[in-house]
Amino acid sequence: MLPFFVYGTLRPGEPNHDLFLRGRTRAEEPARMRGMALYDGPGYPYAVEEIGGGGGDVSGELVTARSESYDELLCTLDALEEYAPGDPANLYERVERAAILDDGTAVRAWVYVAAPAVAAGLRARGKLIEGGDWRTRG
Repeated sequence: MLPFFVYGTLRPGEPNHDLFLRGRTRAEEPARMRGMALYDGPGYPYAVEEIGGGGGDVSGELVTARSESYDELLCTLDALEEYAPGDPANLYERVERAAILDDGTAVRAWVYVAAPAVAAGLRARGKLIEGGDWRTRG
């Protein structure tokens, strides 16, 4: 059971946290992901993996689900992010990447990143969120 790295509307204090995560988690701790850029959707963010290892850090939280809630939560978050394995129409892809905790520990986690076609459009025309933190967007 991998934890989830959340960086936008699923973060504590954001609206989707209360709707989808409250009561289903056993731990939430600050973390970041390297090699990504954050773009405004608008209304919600997209983490975009940078080609060739560039990019900066995206700030968020590492969320560990309660074991009894995990399967339901995985399905719920896939539906929220409109993700289906192998679907070319996905806006997001769910991928396994390393989240870095404040103490430097790397933890493998699920994260929803912009699907390739969406990422290409954001790189070309998107509004970059400087500093990689959804909470400090302009």
